[in-house]
Amino acid sequence: MRKHEFVTIDKILDLIQSDMHIVVGSAAAEPQELMLNLSKTASRVKHVTVSNCLPVADADFYVDEKFRDSFFLDGWFYTGVLRKTHKHGNISFIPNNLHFAGKKRIDYKKVDIFVTAATMPDEHGFVSLSVSNIYEKEILEQADIVVLEVNDNFPRTYGDMEVHINDVDYLVKTNYEPPTLPNPEPNEKDVIIGNYIANEIHDGDTIQLGIGGIPNAVAKALLNKKDLGIHTEMFTSNMIDLIQAGVVNGKKKTLHRGKHVCCFAFGTKEMYDFIDGNPSILMLQGRYVNDPAIIGLNDNQVSINSTLEIDLTGQCCSESIGTTHFSGTGGQTDTAVGAQNAKNGRSFISLYSTAMVRNKETGEKEEVSKIVCTLKPGAAVSLSRNDVDYVVTEYGIVSLRGKNIRERAKDLISIAHPKFREQLKKEALEVGFLNEHF
Repeated sequence: MRKHEFVTIDKILDLIQSDMHIVVGSAAAEPQELMLNLSKTASRVKHVTVSNCLPVADADFYVDEKFRDSFFLDGWFYTGVLRKTHKHGNISFIPNNLHFAGKKRIDYKKVDIFVTAATMPDEHGFVSLSVSNIYEKEILEQADIVVLEVNDNFPRTYGDMEVHINDVDYLVKTNYEPPTLPNPEPNEKDVIIGNYIANEIHDGDTIQLGIGGIPNAVAKALLNKKDLGIHTEMFTSNMIDLIQAGVVNGKKKTLHRGKHVCCFAFGTKEMYDFIDGNPSILMLQGRYVNDPAIIGLNDNQVSINSTLEIDLTGQCCSESIGTTHFSGTGGQTDTAVGAQNAKNGRSFISLYSTAMVRNKETGEKEEVSKIVCTLKPGAAVSLSRNDVDYVVTEYGIVSLRGKNIRERAKDLISIAHPKFREQLKKEALEVGFLNEHF
């Protein structure tokens, strides 16, 4: 049994020593008190490693160069606050597929301190890990010291979220609001892409959606469907409309029938209110929810993800711009492979056909194709060409399933922006993806 003492954040800061490894909760479960106060230890510590995922706190030790000898950042998934740290040289990405993120990190590196946000203990002494169980419970069970920032403002969720205070060393009572994520309105391209995808989704399918304009457009386009289910990495704000409209009820699911399954939630305050005490939301550990073998047990599972760049063979770079890391693999491979494991399963990769990019020589922004002959040098392959199924842009949808490279190149060129198609054909001929005789 652990201590389960209520203490101040200063007590937790006193525990931190040089060369320690601290793991913190992901996304909205990021412990704000710790992150915003950690730099107070900088004058007495060196080489403290902080492992995090989807961070939101604008912590000074991320962005101020003076802290680079005190703290090193290891990220499972970058956000804007981590990208600010690139130039200081004290950050690195942890390549991962989400369902193995916690296990592989534990196998490699001992966790000295684990800190995450949670609800206040109930009358039975249980807290809920609330908004994230990507790796949180897995790390909690292995860490030398477990700290929870407990907070009445966080929703109490069910599934595998319960932790008894006997399994916690320290509790810090806090009062901040759970970090929110805007729910962007789809633009014209999003709507076109969303409609292409929605046309391929059938009544009774189980869906996985991500965040952003395209997933929001897909959700809006699904309002005329029936008996959909949810088995998703991230529970998002756009899912509430589908549930409240009766479109999503989980009645046809072959795994966890009637339950909306996820491993974390990140969205609006209204979404947090919706999941608070809601027994239909089943939040389970990421190692289970995102295991491709588990996902494949859902008949008619559909995964919908996006990418930054795709080459003519089908390789998807979804997390870097050349060698510069931008976001993360997250659950893209997990869900794409898992969906294709399922009976009648399908996987969709979506992207705009072009992007506006600053020319390094002129300094001016110019339009470039996001469908390319070959990926940029150093680009991370987030989803291998072996695992790509459907690809969608605002110019159409193509299936790469079972096709050879020549057929893939032709199909992908057909949904590229028209102004880049001839150049792509020329490049494909030069490298041998296409043959002028066929």
